Amino acid sequence: MTSDEASPLYEVRYGWDRRTTTVVATAAVFTAVLPLTDASLVLRVLGIALFGGGGLLMAVNALSRKVAFRVDGTGVLLGGSPARYAATTAHVPWQDIAAVVLWRQGTAAGMPWVGVARHPGAGPMPGPGQGRGAHTTAQALVPHIPADVTLASRAVTGWRLDRERLAAAVAHFAPDVPVVEAG
Repeated sequence: MTSDEASPLYEVRYGWDRRTTTVVATAAVFTAVLPLTDASLVLRVLGIALFGGGGLLMAVNALSRKVAFRVDGTGVLLGGSPARYAATTAHVPWQDIAAVVLWRQGTAAGMPWVGVARHPGAGPMPGPGQGRGAHTTAQALVPHIPADVTLASRAVTGWRLDRERLAAAVAHFAPDVPVVEAG
């Protein structure tokens, strides 16, 4: 978040949330314990590489403090994935946005997501994974959310979503754009 809590700007950076802390700690425990087990050498090396690498990637992402999500006068910034941040970060201008959408993948307790529904005819979203195959995959994996919204969304992981500040920022910068719960 910004240091000025009264500012209409809403910005959240990657950091340490409960899920990230739990995953990194679990990965560290597995990485430390695996060499001490009777598992085969191949299994131990593979486990250390997967758990150690995954935990390290999540820790680096949390420590990066890169922008995960931002609402300002120009539109909505959807922060990129940690490994390819610049290539996967997308800015969507207000004139393209019909709604800011909050949704969950899976059950009601599933992974929370935030994204944008765009007006018909808005230009293509920047970045990879926006083609016909991505739309088909998105619709198959998340059938209760339109594929265009799924592809213009980010998982709320590695950061915390403040719904009240989000709604206030959207109301300030784009009063005609609703914040909706989908699915």
